[in-house]
Amino acid sequence: MSATAENLRQAPPESGISAWLNVNVRLWRLASGVIAGVVAAPILVIALAWLTPAGDIWRHLVHTVLGELLRHTAVLMFGVGLGVFVLGAGLAWLIAMCEFPGRRVFDWALMLPLAVPAYVLAFVAVALLDFSGPVQGMLRTVFGSSAWFPPIRSAGGVIGVMVLAFYPYVYMLARAAFLAQGRRMLETGRVYGLTPWAAFVRVALPMARPALAAGVALALMEALADFGAVAVFNYDTFTTAIYKAWQGLFSLPAAAQLASLLLLFVALALIGEQRWRGRARYHVALRQERVERYRLAGSRAWLATAACSIVLLLAFVIPVGQLLRWVWSAARTDLDARYLRFFFNTVFLGAAAAVATAFCALLLAYTYRLKPDRWVAGAVRFATLGYALPGSVLAVGIMLSFVWLDRQLAQALQAGLGIAVGPLLTGTLVALLLAYGVRFMAVAYGPIDSSFERIKPSLWQAARSLGASNREILWRVSIPLLRSGLLSAGLLVFVEVMKEMPATLLLRPFGWDTLATRVFEMTSEGQWERAALPAVTLVLAGLIPVVMLVRRSTSRI
Repeated sequence: MSATAENLRQAPPESGISAWLNVNVRLWRLASGVIAGVVAAPILVIALAWLTPAGDIWRHLVHTVLGELLRHTAVLMFGVGLGVFVLGAGLAWLIAMCEFPGRRVFDWALMLPLAVPAYVLAFVAVALLDFSGPVQGMLRTVFGSSAWFPPIRSAGGVIGVMVLAFYPYVYMLARAAFLAQGRRMLETGRVYGLTPWAAFVRVALPMARPALAAGVALALMEALADFGAVAVFNYDTFTTAIYKAWQGLFSLPAAAQLASLLLLFVALALIGEQRWRGRARYHVALRQERVERYRLAGSRAWLATAACSIVLLLAFVIPVGQLLRWVWSAARTDLDARYLRFFFNTVFLGAAAAVATAFCALLLAYTYRLKPDRWVAGAVRFATLGYALPGSVLAVGIMLSFVWLDRQLAQALQAGLGIAVGPLLTGTLVALLLAYGVRFMAVAYGPIDSSFERIKPSLWQAARSLGASNREILWRVSIPLLRSGLLSAGLLVFVEVMKEMPATLLLRPFGWDTLATRVFEMTSEGQWERAALPAVTLVLAGLIPVVMLVRRSTSRI
């Protein structure tokens, strides 16, 4: 690709085009650097927040909640990491390597929980399993008032919900890794005298270690970034502490310093993923023969079916069924002009963020094709770093940046023109759309970059020979061939924006409530039925990327 890009940029020296193209490429590289700088700015601002003293508030936090925050976050990381590893790897192994009743349905159905936001699954679980819920009420009716049930509002409850919400990350990647291995790897272990269990532990799992590490890291980053689920369970973590420091204590510096501590946990998750993956590289054939699965019979077959059924019921069928039941009883009162306004605000923000983010991702991917040097490669890595940053962290960094910019603009206008102005950027949609763009740039970049890989270099060479500029090659040659990738990128960003809660809560302008913020407001008041209608809408939207993943996954089997 590097040699091809160099050939595309070459032109006869005497024509004068070569110098113009070099200037043109520098402009594209500058654009990619600006995009990367926008992503890096919130991180830098949060790091510099320690220069602003917040002594009284910090003394209050240290003496009251800081130890609890550290303990809760550590317990959450350990519990979710262990849970998604066991559940995701176990289900992936059953689906990829075993044949049992219902396997073909579970193959794609076990991805459906990705469509249910964790905070939606959380408030359904609390509504059903809390002391006043129907499950405990039925138990007290059958076994008497002394019937015991484990408290759902606990560390175990929030970990269980997050494991059910995030295990598909491990399941998808581990399933692909096990399918790539095939049964022959295990048969080789059996030749050396290993039992089936020993072959799985000593051969299959180590071979799938990169996929497992990536899946667990994704789940941990989602757990660390979550705000809605932990708020429903009253389980304080750094995301809830950031929200309370900002909205309750009115201290942006304290919120930024808490955000920097949360970034440390994100960094630990990423470092742990790299260490677990190690330097080992495992290679498998790109084209696999048909997988010969182990045929389970008797009780083993039905146990496998039961295990997959229970997970699917708990993670998708029961929550969605309960939501539809609530919608049926409450839709007549909630389906009004206010809901339509929430829906319009959500769609508008999602569409605007999708267009802007896909456009920036297109510039990054195209610039890398024009000049794949270290500068552009580093810009791409920085620009796609935002997905690892929790929404609450981005919100604090962007708000601090905009407060500083507003102050500078106000001083400049006052000194130059004698005009006194209020905040121009703070509290506007610009801040919210910027947070979305930074957060989901990686989501848009992946499909667009993959689509670029399928464009033949000869097409660019032909266009260059006809005198086309870089802009014309992008607009008239590349974009028509990138339509599917651009559409996929836009849809993925659109859905992620619809579900994003912490950044929307902290940065939205006054009156710009969305479906996600409506869910938060209703669940914080315990009005589960009134949260059902916006929650169902978010689940239906979340099915779009899941269907795309299912189609892509099944087409590779």
